[in-house]
Amino acid sequence: MVKFPKNFNAYICSDGLQTRFYEKLFKKFSSKFENFAEFIQLHNGATYYAVSLIYMRIFIIIPAFNEEKNITAVINNLKNIMPRAELALIDDCSQDSTFQFAQKTGIAVLRHIVNRGQGAALQTGNDYALKNGADIIVHFDADGQHRAEDIDRLIEPIMLGSADAALGSRFLDDSNKIPFTKKYFILKPAIIFNRLFTGLKLSDAHNGLRVFSADAARKIRITQDRMAHATEIISEIKKRGLKYKEVPIKIIYNKYGQKFFDGFVIIKDLIFKKIL
Repeated sequence: MVKFPKNFNAYICSDGLQTRFYEKLFKKFSSKFENFAEFIQLHNGATYYAVSLIYMRIFIIIPAFNEEKNITAVINNLKNIMPRAELALIDDCSQDSTFQFAQKTGIAVLRHIVNRGQGAALQTGNDYALKNGADIIVHFDADGQHRAEDIDRLIEPIMLGSADAALGSRFLDDSNKIPFTKKYFILKPAIIFNRLFTGLKLSDAHNGLRVFSADAARKIRITQDRMAHATEIISEIKKRGLKYKEVPIKIIYNKYGQKFFDGFVIIKDLIFKKIL
């Protein structure tokens, strides 16, 4: 018998679930049940999202470089908030003890033998998740700025089929206290550049908290190894005709992260790729 998560009752629908949703779920998970009647009996009254949470394999990919001070807390918090998810850390040839600390937590840990950049680490993580049967893939930063509590909100539109990609946006949550220089000298110009370069009108730029369906992750190939990957992902969403949705999230600003001049490097990388 399948064990339901502790918060399952929060998703119960008093009016029951529409038959088409049950049929869709049964087709997806039919190998686990003898017949449709058994499936209905077990899950009667539960929402599509709730049942999907039980069976769909969610992989959280954590790219990391020199994050020994944060990584144990980040991983343990993810394990506590998302106990059914499978975590995989991609160590991008850290020069500190990030790799060793991550291994001690018991999650899957992969390592680049040379430093290739965050984009390359995310592609390695996507490949690993898809190879191991992921239904949904989450990108989550290793520096402690993302909140595990926000993941459920990003996953929901993917599970319900209303989006192929869910993108976190700090500008859709008014409670975020974004440092002035970061907001107006880094993020706002980046948003404008993203719109010009990708053709998508988004409220945020270079937000590392994002979620993809497995099909979307297969279609998106990250070739920008370093920080230009964030714009490339948006461009791929547009190019592949994928449905997307922005979801409000909170950011914990414990350090600045991307610097002002990093933006010029990103622009250079993107233009160079376009010319080639």
